[in-house]
Amino acid sequence: MKPQGWVLWVIEALAAVSDTPDLDAKLLREAARDEAEFVSFIERRLAHEPVAYIIGTRGFWTIDLDVTPAVLIPRPDSETLIDAAVAHFGEHGPKRVLDLGTGSGALLLAALDQWPDATGVGVDASEAAIEIATQNAVRIAPGRADMRMGDWTVGVEQAFDLVLCNPPYVEAGTELDRQIRDHEPASALFAGADGLDDYRTLVPQLARVTVGIACIEIGHTQAAVVTALLENEGFAVTCRPDLGGRDRCLIAQKK
Repeated sequence: MKPQGWVLWVIEALAAVSDTPDLDAKLLREAARDEAEFVSFIERRLAHEPVAYIIGTRGFWTIDLDVTPAVLIPRPDSETLIDAAVAHFGEHGPKRVLDLGTGSGALLLAALDQWPDATGVGVDASEAAIEIATQNAVRIAPGRADMRMGDWTVGVEQAFDLVLCNPPYVEAGTELDRQIRDHEPASALFAGADGLDDYRTLVPQLARVTVGIACIEIGHTQAAVVTALLENEGFAVTCRPDLGGRDRCLIAQKK
């Protein structure tokens, strides 16, 4: 690798594209097999490609996930859903978990890692996402997670103790950071003019597959309207904030 002074220059350069240039440089340097690959990684990061896609992994809850541009990069805010589930179920946990829009499998596999006796199903409309989720499941929860293609709950016949869901909820036309806009899958981000299209489709389906609770991620301004949708379907709803104090997770339980 280059001398320490060169690494400091790299950190200064990364500050133009990242809020965490020191961490970015550390992760890229650790992942690089040699100097040439490290230089390539830095060039890709300076072009606003997310670190997770460059190195191919992302930490979430207690697990490390393989990620590619076929799936949304798991965010710390989404861990709020697992926090809410742990607060509800405690150490005994749910027996059956359903993750709708599973992507990389982050929520389902975090739950199965939290509760080793649980099994679950992850559903996603993207074949490429299911391939990544299956790859992660084989490594993290072998034999306990069934990843399948589907349209939300269509074809899901069982009911589950815990339903997890992080649907698309960004308003069409929203200006996003370049590393999100240019690299992450739009289908996992945008949900119509008001960001609510997928909630309108999903919420009426939840009662049929939920015997315990559903933990649903929302945009921080969407709590009231999504709560109303859930209440209209017979759910009692509470809201859990993320670490930044913003509304992030709705916990829905049938009355």
